[in-house]
Amino acid sequence: MNTRTSPAIFERLSVLGDETRTRILSLLDGSEFTVSELCAVLQVPQPSVSRHLKALASDGWVEARAEGRNRHYHLSPQLDDAARSLWRIVHDEVGGSSVYRADAERARSVLEKRRMRATEFFAESSAEWDRTREELFGSATGLAPLLGLIDPSCTVGDLGCGTGALSARLAPFAGRTIGVDRSEAMLSTANARLEDHENAELRCGELESLPVADNELDLAILALVLHYVVDPRAVLAEVRRTLAPGGRILVLDMRRHDRGSGFSDAMGHVWPGFELERIGAWLADARFRSIRVQPLAPDPGATGPLLFIASACA
Repeated sequence: MNTRTSPAIFERLSVLGDETRTRILSLLDGSEFTVSELCAVLQVPQPSVSRHLKALASDGWVEARAEGRNRHYHLSPQLDDAARSLWRIVHDEVGGSSVYRADAERARSVLEKRRMRATEFFAESSAEWDRTREELFGSATGLAPLLGLIDPSCTVGDLGCGTGALSARLAPFAGRTIGVDRSEAMLSTANARLEDHENAELRCGELESLPVADNELDLAILALVLHYVVDPRAVLAEVRRTLAPGGRILVLDMRRHDRGSGFSDAMGHVWPGFELERIGAWLADARFRSIRVQPLAPDPGATGPLLFIASACA
């Protein structure tokens, strides 16, 4: 027996030996939650939830990010292989029981409230979205320098296409474009913009369950979209499903910023940007390879947070 590693294993087993903690981890394995949201889902008093989160954080199972007066907890991306394997065993053993299914059902209601915030924002701002987006993030939102690299025979997915500005730029260079968005208001604007592009198609749907067939896309682009979704990891895994072997994903989004909850609330954001390391880890978890995550130089005219671009191969 390796006596140097045994104590750590026993400590982790001790932490996972409490059902409330495993219920918390099961929720945080899929998304982020605040303490108050966890209390609502678990139907457990706040002091108890806080105590269990403290124990999980001390052992490295969970991390938190601050946004305004709230702290959003998530499963730590820094877990080593041994911890991940141990958690998979525990989760597979208990995750199908009735109490975990009830937790998942209540969690969906909590997350739906977050989705509605973004939905309401897009419904109200579709007419001004192009101007707002360029004012915040500058010319990088167009991805214009990359258009010449697109294979003219490939099918490109503009996922979270909004008003169709990017799809309109992509269409002349690609064999086929598929724009997907959940907002009917945005798609109405996109439809008018793309009416002269016969190779452009629009579909209404969620990024977590894309209305796209397996292997249908050669290139998938998520341009300033990921910070609007509740579970970015689920979206990346779903994009992976839609990509043909050798296909690529391209993610343009905000770097983690500290502008406070006021900025996020005003823009309907769910996430205040992302750490570059986290994006790389999520892409790896979704079975992408050849992963590159690169910060972009600031646009002098932009007023919004700094950006990054990430690419990977299916």
